[in-house]
Amino acid sequence: MTPEQLHILQHALGVNQYGLGEQYRNHYVGGVAQCRPLVEMGYMIEMKPRSISGGDPWFVVTAKGKTAVKEESPKPPKITRSQQRMIDYRDFADAFECTFKDFLRISKTDWYKDMKAGTSPASILGDYL
Repeated sequence: MTPEQLHILQHALGVNQYGLGEQYRNHYVGGVAQCRPLVEMGYMIEMKPRSISGGDPWFVVTAKGKTAVKEESPKPPKITRSQQRMIDYRDFADAFECTFKDFLRISKTDWYKDMKAGTSPASILGDYL
């Protein structure tokens, strides 16, 4: 598979260049000449043109294509603890307005650790809900 073909599959699934992220879609419109070889490889299925796609055929990634994205995508670069802390701060600051100093203090609390671990609000709040 060429890098361009891998990029088409990643884009169709809505994942990043490392094949990571939530697959929030599964379609690709246009690029007929680039997608038909992927159909021949079994990585995509060509769907009939529809008015919503501007009359162009559109393509859906198969289970084999999803597996190929996982296997063919490069590994993400290693990041340091400090870089991860800054990423976490940016994500947190998007939702909660605070300084980096405040974030460092908050990040040591059980509340933050539970939130980061994805613990449900019901288990955090217990009988209060």
